[in-house]
Amino acid sequence: MRNSVRPYLELIRPANVATALADVLAGYGIAGLGNHAAIPWLLIATSCLYAGGVVLNDVFDRDIDRVERPERPIPSGRVTASSAARLGAILLIAGVGVAALATPAAGAVAAATAIVVFLYDSWGKRQRIVGPVNMGMCRGLNLLLGVAAVPAALAQAWPLAILPVVYITAVTALSRGEVHGGRRDVAAFALISLSLVLIALLLLGGGRSSVAALILALGLGWRVLPPFWRAYKTPSAMTIRQAIKSGVLSLAWLDAVLGAAYAGVIYGVIILGAALIAGRLARLFPVT
Repeated sequence: MRNSVRPYLELIRPANVATALADVLAGYGIAGLGNHAAIPWLLIATSCLYAGGVVLNDVFDRDIDRVERPERPIPSGRVTASSAARLGAILLIAGVGVAALATPAAGAVAAATAIVVFLYDSWGKRQRIVGPVNMGMCRGLNLLLGVAAVPAALAQAWPLAILPVVYITAVTALSRGEVHGGRRDVAAFALISLSLVLIALLLLGGGRSSVAALILALGLGWRVLPPFWRAYKTPSAMTIRQAIKSGVLSLAWLDAVLGAAYAGVIYGVIILGAALIAGRLARLFPVT
């Protein structure tokens, strides 16, 4: 039983799913923590959307993975492509349906997320410039999924989604070199982009007089800037892979900054718990 389940767990990237929970919790904090009944549905919805997206990612990448990542579930033969495709489709559809149970606005945001996710998996990821932005939009919409618990908050909160968009765009752009090595100009772009996000978070924390948000923003910088700097100095496959892992697992810190700034220090620490869960799961299952 264990051997039959593990390949599917590898497909859905549990550690990455934990970071998706942090996005929604941050968005919910930005919205003012209203409509408590919505948050359980939204957490289930984002888990389904993210898991469905990464499963379909492996479905569309199966030919490349036979060469570059033969250990993954599909090329290794532990999961058939057809089974993975069905699972990915079911998860995306379920994510939209469950989100709609929270609020109609959340259902609409989830539907947009599912479309952007499928676009990335099937086409966008192979586009040098569009691909990273496409991936960034997935995470930006995921933040807004949490905000949609209180639909009226979307009108004012949507610009904050730019932060995860830029952050993940940078991480995704650098990830193109995690197998064969990358280019210094791409690594420089990623490093500068992350630095701009950190500056914005520091200004946000200072503007809202949140010491906790400032401390968490500095913690995020401590986690991501050194590995991205190393990837810039030596853009080898190893340094890039380490930077990507750090960037993905540290996204919850960005969410924690937003949560602390808008909903208080305790809420920010709760969101940070998702980073701890992600780190623990990353020891058991692949992140990339």
